[in-house]
Amino acid sequence: MHSSADSTASARLHEARNRILEQLSRVIVGQHEVVEELLICLFSRGHCLLEGVPGLAKTLMVSTLARCLDLSFSRVQFTPDLMPADITGTEVLEEDRTTGARQLRFLEGPLFANVVLADEINRTPPKTQSALLEAMQERQVSVGRQRHKLADPFFVLATQNPIEQEGTYPLPEAQQDRFMFKVFVKYPSFDDEFEIARRTTGSPMEDAQPVLSAEEILDLQRQVREVPISDHLVRYSLAIVRQTRAGQPGVPSEIAEQLAWGAGPRAVQFLVVGAKARALLAGRSHVIAEDIQTLALPVLRHRIVVGFAAESEGVTADDIIKRILENTPAQEDELVHDARFQTIFAS
Repeated sequence: MHSSADSTASARLHEARNRILEQLSRVIVGQHEVVEELLICLFSRGHCLLEGVPGLAKTLMVSTLARCLDLSFSRVQFTPDLMPADITGTEVLEEDRTTGARQLRFLEGPLFANVVLADEINRTPPKTQSALLEAMQERQVSVGRQRHKLADPFFVLATQNPIEQEGTYPLPEAQQDRFMFKVFVKYPSFDDEFEIARRTTGSPMEDAQPVLSAEEILDLQRQVREVPISDHLVRYSLAIVRQTRAGQPGVPSEIAEQLAWGAGPRAVQFLVVGAKARALLAGRSHVIAEDIQTLALPVLRHRIVVGFAAESEGVTADDIIKRILENTPAQEDELVHDARFQTIFAS
């Protein structure tokens, strides 16, 4: 009975994914990996940090995804003078013309939407970033003494420009940790860019049509949590994450020397729930090792800090994560009987 329910859930999410991709492809050319990671993030109830140079259609991708999902969408351009009230909303004093009575009324800000695009999030001061942080973590905003609940589903996509660093406020580690994924949006391939040039300079493009309602998304998010995962794959996730913590038992010395700081428990949680969502999106009712391996980069790259010496030699967070994956056996027998991993599991 349970397995048939699981297979129904996987069939539903797989079908939903195909319908969303079909609609997105009317507007967006290529970027399949980015779109896939956005969908995994959405159905896992996470938030996503997108990094890429200007002009790669990040904003268009997010607004089109919101249309495909029949969700309300708002875009906030983060600037150095943006105040918390500009995104959360503010209380205004209103006078009743018939009675003359005055009362405070809350005017909702752009955070009161299902999909919020925070453009160039690192351009705004810490005070405004902290208001966004509360919204992401608590799914509410505080204005004065009042707390206001946000819409459900609630999905924040923040963008960062990696090339212009003047006048930016780097995101604190605590805030980066709230993002489930950090996704790199890369330049398109020659064929994709050819199609972009052809399609965007001709007659107006087709618009994407909604394929899922908010209620259906909430239902699919609940079903993601019910996907079974073996103890071995949870242990495998832990083995990967715990190797990012320099100074801990079992961490290879060459990796420990390159890391200043490692990932916390939230990384394991996001790896596991993301793997469940990826399995359902692929039409499977169970998690496999490949799900965890594929998501290790977007989950971990913004949670580990590369040491100064390694960074000066051109070593990136992605390089370290790939090396960890290469040196971590996915087979249960190999993992459990490896002396180094026995040390990690015992610590």
